[in-house]
Formats: sequence, structure tokens, C-alpha cells
Amino acid sequence: MSAISLRAVSKRFRDVRTGRVEPVFEDFSLDVAEGELVAVVGASGTGKTTLLHLVAGLERADSGQVRVPSGRLGVVFQQPRLLDWIPVRRNVELALDAAGLDSAAAADVLAAVGLAEHADSYPSVLSGGQRQRVAVARAFAVEPAVVLLDEPFSALDELTARRLRLLLQELWTARPRTGLLVTHNPLEAALLADRIVVLGGRPARVVRSHEVPAARPRSPEDPELFALHGDIVADLTAGA
Repeated sequence: MSAISLRAVSKRFRDVRTGRVEPVFEDFSLDVAEGELVAVVGASGTGKTTLLHLVAGLERADSGQVRVPSGRLGVVFQQPRLLDWIPVRRNVELALDAAGLDSAAAADVLAAVGLAEHADSYPSVLSGGQRQRVAVARAFAVEPAVVLLDEPFSALDELTARRLRLLLQELWTARPRTGLLVTHNPLEAALLADRIVVLGGRPARVVRSHEVPAARPRSPEDPELFALHGDIVADLTAGA
């Protein structure tokens, strides 16, 4: 059964410089099963973030249908988008308050991402990786029906990003959700997702869909993941 469903979706934007209407999606369809984490991989400009915005309700399709489960969304953006003038714990509590949930849950989720000792710190004194951990904690704290991840580790150095990918894998195993991950990193997609959808062209189309064969927990050094990475790169090249 599909939890997220896009059916015959079209979305166009007007280029403010030329006045031309540019199609991002035309008659585009995609399904994400309940409990499945799907990664969407594609070159810049193929509509990955637009797809995420359609699912999140931040953009409306010009035609077609976008269906998501009822319930809360947890979203992790490229930047953590924290309030620097309040402590880490309060940043998470605000999300819980808005969701009508017990703010005491903030302590548990901060512990789950390894930030219990920083709960009373202000975001401005944290490293970039720690700030993004807070953003991940905030997304999971609200007990979301769906988690959306918009290139969540792209602004981090590779070593920090690697640590956070492994943390997210651990958190996802402990608190499984339906999810959509947008990334330009094929190896990240192979490590985290159950299925990888490769986008290409303009308007965007599904070039290929890959099931990830390796069971969780996965290692970034798994040869199976490297082989899948090579297949995805070949798809991106063919679908450009």
C-alpha cells in the first residue's frame, strides 16, 4: 500500500528573466510504500527539491494528484534552521509544543542523537554536525507519519556527514518511518534507502529505480553499495 503517491503530476515555473514557462514535471508518477525510505537522486535542476516541496505541501501541482498520509511531517533541510537565542532543548520543545506533544520527550530524542550533554547549550556554540543533529532530533521528536530529508548532510564535511549518515541509519532502525530523501550523493542513497529513484531530463522522468539489496545495518565500505553506486552514476550519465 502506498503511503505517498504522486499521480500524473505536472509542475511548471516561469523564468523571471525570459518569461518562458519551464516544465519541471509532466505526467510524473511516484509511489512510496508505508514504512519505506526512498532516495531520489539526480543532477542539479532535475526537480528533486521541487518534488520534496510538493510532498510537503510547500508547492502545489499544476495538475495531477499528490497524496500523503494524514499526520505530522518531520522535515530536515540542508541547513538546520535553529533559533540561536534559545537552548537546544527549547528548540526541540517548541516543535513538540506546536504538535501538541509532551515537551519532556525532547530529552529522549536528544539522547538518541548523542546530544544529551548539550541540551542546555545554545546552537551558536555547536559545530555544524551537532546543529544538524538537533535538526534531525526535532524532526523525529514530533512522531511524524512521514520524514522528508532535503540533502540534509550536503553542507557538512565528508567525515562529519559520514557520522551523521550512520546516526540516521541507527535512528531510522529504532524509529522506522515512511520517508523521502533527496540527495545528489549516490553512496548516501545506497547506505540509507530501501529504494533509489534516479531522475533525469527536463521535464524530469524516472530513469531507473533500484532496490537496495543489503540489509540494515549497512557499512559505507560494503562492496554491494559501491557496486550500486556505480550503477546509479551510469544512470545519471545516461539520463542527463
